[in-house]
Amino acid sequence: MKACLHSGLESFYRQVYDAKEITTADGPGVQMTLLSADLQWGFPGNKVVNVTYTLTKDNSLKIDYEATTDKSCYFNLTNHCYFNLKGEGNGDILDHVLVVNANTVTAVADSQLIPTGEIADIRGTAMDFTSPHTVGERINDPMPQLKYGGGYDHNYILNKDQNGHEMTFCASVYEPVSGRFLECFTTEPTVQLYTGNFLNGTIIGKSGKPYNFRNGICLETQHYPDSPHHPEFPNTLLKPGETLKSTTLYKFSVKK
Repeated sequence: MKACLHSGLESFYRQVYDAKEITTADGPGVQMTLLSADLQWGFPGNKVVNVTYTLTKDNSLKIDYEATTDKSCYFNLTNHCYFNLKGEGNGDILDHVLVVNANTVTAVADSQLIPTGEIADIRGTAMDFTSPHTVGERINDPMPQLKYGGGYDHNYILNKDQNGHEMTFCASVYEPVSGRFLECFTTEPTVQLYTGNFLNGTIIGKSGKPYNFRNGICLETQHYPDSPHHPEFPNTLLKPGETLKSTTLYKFSVKK
């Protein structure tokens, strides 16, 4: 089985973007622009992708995505930043308290983590974070879906209109020792919850510390994976004349 994970071998995140500083009503930012030619890496259309990062006045990181193409092309843009609210490289995230606003996930068949098309109700299971639980409390539960991912690595379907594009609450993460609190809001319909199950210490961080097993948590707001093969999933086909627009907000604060 072949999968186009992270947009292929020469992914968007491996490219050098044109960048410029900007000032917005929300705060200072940087706009990153990538031009991707027709059939580059196999994707049709001359594509223009803009990603704008803004530091807002209320201690949020706002990410705005925008894309156009001159030939129909599937798009599913996200951000794969890792969070550790203890501080960069300071151990695992198993004690972080997590909430995810989702009753269902896109079920997967095996460790390839490709959706089967089934929408699985996870309420009352070890994957249910509609009420607060630490990440590590149930991560080793024997339920098959967790075994396939080696922990949490699943597409959570947010409790919202899946085609509405409203900005809604997605998830929150709390680190009880420092009191650091992260809230995520998004216009996207789903979020990939990933708990660093494949980190193995080979990546060294900016402070010289290795990123070991489960040393970070990701909240990758997105559309459904493998949507081109599941017409019942929300559409990800961008056509000429259309503009993809998406916004995700990571808000930081401290709880006492």
